[in-house]
Amino acid sequence: MSLDIRAVRADDRDAWLRLRRLLWPEGGEEHAAEIDGFFEDSTSVPHGVVVAEEDGWVVGFAELSIRPFAEGCVTDRVGYLEGWFVDERYRRRGIGRALVTAAEAWARERGCVEFASDARATNRTSVRAHMACGFEDVGTVRCFRKRIGAD
Repeated sequence: MSLDIRAVRADDRDAWLRLRRLLWPEGGEEHAAEIDGFFEDSTSVPHGVVVAEEDGWVVGFAELSIRPFAEGCVTDRVGYLEGWFVDERYRRRGIGRALVTAAEAWARERGCVEFASDARATNRTSVRAHMACGFEDVGTVRCFRKRIGAD
């Protein structure tokens, strides 16, 4: 089997969309619009995307950005793993780790000295995967919102 970790290309659109929908099923049609926006304007979030291709099939991705702040970080330019996913059939082969390694290189090339991510506290699989890739747990943040006006 041949594994290639590389920057996403326009011809990866449908595969990336399929994987994104598996990671974030609640995203609906926003996924397609965000992917199309990425290819139309490189300043959109995500700023970068790397994919894992095995034997001609895109089986995972990492979406990346640079944030001015991230929990537990001290610099004002932090590489951020916005989304990270490997198709369930291809897990436990080192593909996720390879994506993170490529993501870190992407951030370093853009002047970042810190790299951060997040996961829902209840997502044990993601927490374990992050820890296995060398991330340290810097705490749990609970987010709140309150509607204060009409739509």
